[in-house]
Amino acid sequence: MIYLITGGERSGKSTYAQNLALELSSTPIYVATARKWDDDFQLRINRHQSERDHRWTNIEKEKYLSEIDLSEKTALIDCVTLWLTNFFVDNNNDVDLSLEEAKKEFEAIANQKGTNIIIVTNEIGMGVHAETHMGRKFVELQGWMNQFLASKAEQVVLLISGIPVIIKGKNSKL
Repeated sequence: MIYLITGGERSGKSTYAQNLALELSSTPIYVATARKWDDDFQLRINRHQSERDHRWTNIEKEKYLSEIDLSEKTALIDCVTLWLTNFFVDNNNDVDLSLEEAKKEFEAIANQKGTNIIIVTNEIGMGVHAETHMGRKFVELQGWMNQFLASKAEQVVLLISGIPVIIKGKNSKL
């Protein structure tokens, strides 16, 4: 089953997703897609890692999620925005190529047998209009990827101020 957890920055997405993963499995996998851009970002990574205990298997994978065997497992992928950034930067801001590669990678993991995938993404298009051309291109990339993921997901949850709003699928126990 595919779950898409979306919302703004600091809306409670990761906490909700982690609780859902532990509801589905006693030993979930956490797939971190962040690139360690600088020392401040490393502090953010450290904070997220400290939120997970011994039950979690942690995997860092910047782009090629299909290299991970998730068959018969529950995996939390956090997050699409950082994952897309890696494609966008590596593809010299080519939206079409980045979208194509990300979709291909997602399809490959979504087709693994018996996998629960919980994927966290940001709704960056709901905020202030991006000031730069490159920023606007990334917002488009994110929006198109979010639409693609939502079309594949059995459940989509929007987090607003820490409150989950089910926008597609059945209610969770959380």
